[in-house]
Amino acid sequence: MSADQNAAAVHRVVVLGAGYAGMAAAVQLAARVGHRGDVQVVLVNPQERFTERLRMHMAATGQPLRELNIPDLLEGTGAQFVRGWVTAVDVDARTVRVDDDRVLGYDTLVYGLGSVADPAAVPGVAEHAYTLDSAQDAELLAGRLAGLGSGTVVVAGTGLTGVESAAEIAERHPELDVVLLGRGEPGAAMHPGARAYLRSALERLGVRVRSGAEVAAVLPGAVELTGGERIAADAVLWTGGTRVSPLAAAAGLAVDERGRVVTGATLRSVSHPEVYAVGDAAAIRQGYGVMHGTCQGGMPTGVHAAVSIVRTLDGKQPRPFRFGYYHTPVSLGRHDAVVQFTRPDDSPRRLFLTGRPAVRYKETVTASPWPTYGRMRRMPASGAFWPRGGRFTRVREAG
Repeated sequence: MSADQNAAAVHRVVVLGAGYAGMAAAVQLAARVGHRGDVQVVLVNPQERFTERLRMHMAATGQPLRELNIPDLLEGTGAQFVRGWVTAVDVDARTVRVDDDRVLGYDTLVYGLGSVADPAAVPGVAEHAYTLDSAQDAELLAGRLAGLGSGTVVVAGTGLTGVESAAEIAERHPELDVVLLGRGEPGAAMHPGARAYLRSALERLGVRVRSGAEVAAVLPGAVELTGGERIAADAVLWTGGTRVSPLAAAAGLAVDERGRVVTGATLRSVSHPEVYAVGDAAAIRQGYGVMHGTCQGGMPTGVHAAVSIVRTLDGKQPRPFRFGYYHTPVSLGRHDAVVQFTRPDDSPRRLFLTGRPAVRYKETVTASPWPTYGRMRRMPASGAFWPRGGRFTRVREAG
């Protein structure tokens, strides 16, 4: 057989995005096909450094994070890393354009270009607010906070990212006045007991909470609310909304109203079955509704896509994806936390942890991707490891 025939016989799997879901897909798939010569796995990402989204609120206050290098994480798996920005996907030609000057062909695509802060959500966010999309973004905010001897920091968005960020900033910079504002109450989805604990922790740290407040614009030195009220701000952190890449819609993939790839039961695109969508980039419907983006759900989608690809290559049918939520861990500075245990549909149970036990639990969960990826790299082809509640459960494939 000629070299061209050998090249044609290789099934090319390209994974777009090295977030939690994309990394899980690439590492799991490479571990399963590493012994084969007929499958090539390529992971594309604009940076070599892995972004620990679960720890960005720590980086934003100047706390050093581990330097996690994606090529190092892939070392020994057989997966190839391509550094560059994905600028276009051609689903008809089955190609991906990188940095406008390179073209990668694929037989199967794993689309994992996840969500980022939406600077267009409110006028002035792009020009005057900080975000936590990357370690570089977090470091910019950390430098600003370190240079403020006093003043006000507004954290816009009362979701979990906003809560963790406000608590971390208040703890690390007690000289600053931290205002957490948004339309909802912090911890609104938690059990009343957990929600009350979260609120008391914020009060203890000196965070001023403004619920029922909607930002109309971010201005130089202030945040303007609907109704006209202005809150002076020496720094603004925007955590009030996210968006996904427009590349999926531009490529002609079926997407939902937010631009996420609509998938079927096996995580394949409903319009292009050679494309799998994982993590925040996918609109994945379960019995309780469409999943929302978290590391907790993202990594299993990546693993499932990898397993499904291998099954397809082996002439088997992919199995439906099934996922239920387990917990919501929330840091409240370095010495406090609350962990809300949930039902599979993410509604709160009565059980929750607080204080030091919650801190230990949260740290175990936050650190869990790296042992998981390590286990994936060393696993035999018949097994997969799924993170659950800070522990790892071996899942064997039957049939």
